[in-house]
Amino acid sequence: MTEHAVVIAGGGPTGLMLAGELALAGVDVAIVERRASQALDGSRGGGMHARTIEVLDQRGIAGRFLAEGKPHNVVHFHIPLDLSDFPTRHNYTLALWQNHIERILAGWVAELGVQTYRAHDVTGFVQDDDGVDVAILDGTSSDGSSLRARYLVGCDGSRSIVRKTAGIEFPGSEPTMSWLIAEVEWTEEPEWGFRNDDAGTHGIGKGDAGRARMVLTERDGVPKGEPTLRDISEALIGVYGTDFGIHSPSWISRFNDTTRQAATYRAGRVLLAGDAAHIHPPLGGQGLNLGVQDAVNLGWKLAEVVKHEAPQSLLDTYQAERHPIGARVLRNTMAQVALRRPDERTKALGEYLSELFRMDEPRKRWAGEMSALDIRYDFGEGHPLLGRRMPDLDIVADEGPLRVYSLLHRARPVLIHFGERCRFDMTPWTDRVPSIVAHYEGAWELPVLGTVAAPRAVLVRPDGHVAWVGDGTGDGLADALTTWFGPPAP
Repeated sequence: MTEHAVVIAGGGPTGLMLAGELALAGVDVAIVERRASQALDGSRGGGMHARTIEVLDQRGIAGRFLAEGKPHNVVHFHIPLDLSDFPTRHNYTLALWQNHIERILAGWVAELGVQTYRAHDVTGFVQDDDGVDVAILDGTSSDGSSLRARYLVGCDGSRSIVRKTAGIEFPGSEPTMSWLIAEVEWTEEPEWGFRNDDAGTHGIGKGDAGRARMVLTERDGVPKGEPTLRDISEALIGVYGTDFGIHSPSWISRFNDTTRQAATYRAGRVLLAGDAAHIHPPLGGQGLNLGVQDAVNLGWKLAEVVKHEAPQSLLDTYQAERHPIGARVLRNTMAQVALRRPDERTKALGEYLSELFRMDEPRKRWAGEMSALDIRYDFGEGHPLLGRRMPDLDIVADEGPLRVYSLLHRARPVLIHFGERCRFDMTPWTDRVPSIVAHYEGAWELPVLGTVAAPRAVLVRPDGHVAWVGDGTGDGLADALTTWFGPPAP
């Protein structure tokens, strides 16, 4: 039986990001992916939000995505919300289809030496006190085999075999609306842009190689089954009076507003991330981003536990931190679905909200949520930075000018002293937590929150969140180091 420290079921954006995080930490990780290649049918996710670009920047790979995507200085919640005045290097949404996102992530993961079992499915598992036996099936030959892992992570989508086998409940709400999506060729130029009618909102945009991408609100409740080109044609005629001579579809699909979240993200040595943990309608383009950020939160914690640097209880903080964030996304997408209903009362509500969102404070509040730049994990009372993302400051250290995010490229924590070292003996953690002395003279600005007082020192986790803020004395630092990076070395 082949053994790995961690096996990941699913090689989409979440699984790939998690594999990269673990590989950076020196963990033997393998991906089991049912597709024979990274190719995707359909467009799937179509953009990356500001915080996702930041976490890729923290790993030194954001430029690969920026080179292929197109930035837009807005996020959408009912109306476009401007991000251009947010204090971040990435105050925009990056338009880039999921097939390209996956290709770039897969290239990075391959560089890190991650083994991928392609054309294989995880069909089940049995866990014990020491690990997990993972049953896999070769889709090309119908041969079954198994892998042994210390931990199994289900990144295998909304129908997750890992979640179901673990017996984790997936409560939520049933669908109320449905949409057709497709990419097709055409003989008559379509009506580009959006149109609203008594069914809802419909849109046609330009896709790859001159094709048309379309999203059409369905009129007949929530149909089931796989849609056809005829379904697309009839829907277009119902909205536009013509189907524009569509033909030769690249793909056709259907989605609805089903909304569910796993009751727990962990069952022993089995964890969930991405769509295996939460599903929701794709309004605002949050799903892919939520999954990638799940992976960045989980990866370093799982690596520390695997390497015996921290106790298994560290994994419980993944649930504590990410489950509320997932619930928040489910709530805001449900609200957006409600605002799309075509009755007159909903339209009136939408008009009032549009006026509200054009005001500065509400705009920043909702744009901060949609971009995930406002996230604060609850680490208790203290400095406003505590639990929030560390700003990517231009600092000056002994080796010269550098960016804070460059210190996180290896997915390791860092203790930054500003001006002079605080009075604390780091020796018991030196091998796990590097530290530097740096200088920074500018303002400390956070999205939504605004300017905060400059700290004397900060402990930054590998995911870029501030775990401790110091006043120069070192008070509380030992507790923070022990909580996040294990007890002091003897």
